Amino acid sequence: MAKSYYEILGISKTASDTEIKSAYRKLAKKYHPDLNPGDKVAADMFKDVNEAYEVLSDPQKRAAYDKPGGSTGGGSSRSGGGSDFGGASFFDDFVNMFNGQGKESGGSSSGGDISLNVTLTFEEAAFGVAKDITVNRFESCSACRGTGAKGGTQYVKCNNCGGTGKVRFAQETPFGRVVSMKACNVCGGSGKIVKEPCPTCGGRGLLRKNTTLRITFPAGIEPNQIMTVPGEGERSRSGAKAGNLVLMVNVMPHKYFKRKGLDLAIEVPITFTQALLGDKIMVPTLKGAKVAFPLPEGTQSGTTFKLKGHGIENSKKGMTGDLLVTIDIELPKNLTKEQKSKIKELHESFKPEQYEVSREFFKK
Repeated sequence: MAKSYYEILGISKTASDTEIKSAYRKLAKKYHPDLNPGDKVAADMFKDVNEAYEVLSDPQKRAAYDKPGGSTGGGSSRSGGGSDFGGASFFDDFVNMFNGQGKESGGSSSGGDISLNVTLTFEEAAFGVAKDITVNRFESCSACRGTGAKGGTQYVKCNNCGGTGKVRFAQETPFGRVVSMKACNVCGGSGKIVKEPCPTCGGRGLLRKNTTLRITFPAGIEPNQIMTVPGEGERSRSGAKAGNLVLMVNVMPHKYFKRKGLDLAIEVPITFTQALLGDKIMVPTLKGAKVAFPLPEGTQSGTTFKLKGHGIENSKKGMTGDLLVTIDIELPKNLTKEQKSKIKELHESFKPEQYEVSREFFKK
């Protein structure tokens, strides 16, 4: 029995959107083809995980899937307890037989998915960017218009199916012998046989080439996020459905800023006199502008202040993160004798109760 989409992602049927997203990212990274080269099991799991996420992350598709006997029509995994024959429900096949829609073995297959790693700068991931991505993939041969035949028209009628592209077949079922139609395995369902192969593509109808795509990465995209671009994978002959382009997004670290969801975090060094007396400091933002911040008197090292609305904006969610400013007090080096003397004099003027943290620590 095929696993349900919930089982594939390892979550319960009551899982929240956040739990679904978290499970998907973890598994997609685990089974990503670039991390498992040549591993067919991992490649199949990667497709199953993407298929499951595509359904469960969409409220309407998920609702349809959760209904008794529900199906999204997109893949082989199904919920419920029906038996599977050849990767699809027997009852689906049985119904299709009477509709003249038997499984088309030997027909044109869909194009495969293409996986690529894409590296964005910290700012590109935060603000969003449109980038040109070069994809090496099969494209339709222009010489034969993807037909595989010389000149695009050199065909003869397929003798196996008489040019119909379909042949009759019989299948034994619990309800008796059922006769149905399927795609001709000789001509692949086209009803035609190539008389003379196209010399440009060798009769394949496809040529491998580099194609440049303009891909828009949304603002707030996260490191290690997997982004699927439908229909931009491998092409197939005879207009079969193209595969998807699967992008693993890497984000370069920033010298000063770190991300915490939509929030940005930064450490700002100040002098010990600024910490003691307070001061107005200028805090840098990721957009380049600086924000004036009144540093209170007696600020301790490690204290974090929140500057509202200076984080990452997510227009889709209508939210903007904050800038988390952590204070790092820097002590001066290479003090002169005079400076040491003045600091010592200043230190001796302080009373023990002015050091609250130290007093409480040593008191305990």
